[in-house]
Amino acid sequence: METLVIVAHPNFQHSKVNKRWVQELQKHSGITIHNLSLAYPDDQINIYYERELVLRHDRIVLQFPMLFYNVPYILKKWIDEVFAYLWSGDDGAKLLGKDLMLAISMGAPAESYKPDGFNYYTVEELVRPMEAVANLVGMNFLPVFKFFNAAMATDEEIEASAKEYVEYVLKVGEPNHI
Repeated sequence: METLVIVAHPNFQHSKVNKRWVQELQKHSGITIHNLSLAYPDDQINIYYERELVLRHDRIVLQFPMLFYNVPYILKKWIDEVFAYLWSGDDGAKLLGKDLMLAISMGAPAESYKPDGFNYYTVEELVRPMEAVANLVGMNFLPVFKFFNAAMATDEEIEASAKEYVEYVLKVGEPNHI
């Protein structure tokens, strides 16, 4: 299975978690890493290039920090332009059956993402629009990889999360994965 990881971090150079995740992903074949913030510093997305990139892969992972309960601007723009183009054009059927996975780092602790927590909503509730997009374009929406308390995480916790993340990307959705 060929996997495309779309990285969208507005301050990637100073990221501890997302940068470490990318470093760990780079050790594995079959994974293409595409950093939107580095590829498009002017925010002008080449939808034709992005379309071909998506179509060459079976699994698409959107990796980002959650910002104000949403994806970073560049990722929202990418979704709007690339998925809309793929879905509405002649290639719409080519997204059918592809996997869509989210990998999200969050500054707050896990207990904040509960109905009675600081944020009032679970992560699954907050990403429901992404699940709706996956459903619309015929993709399989896989369980979300979540890393909480990123703002206070130790180097050891970040390191462990990087290893868990790679295993998650490689295994989730596979027939024998529990």
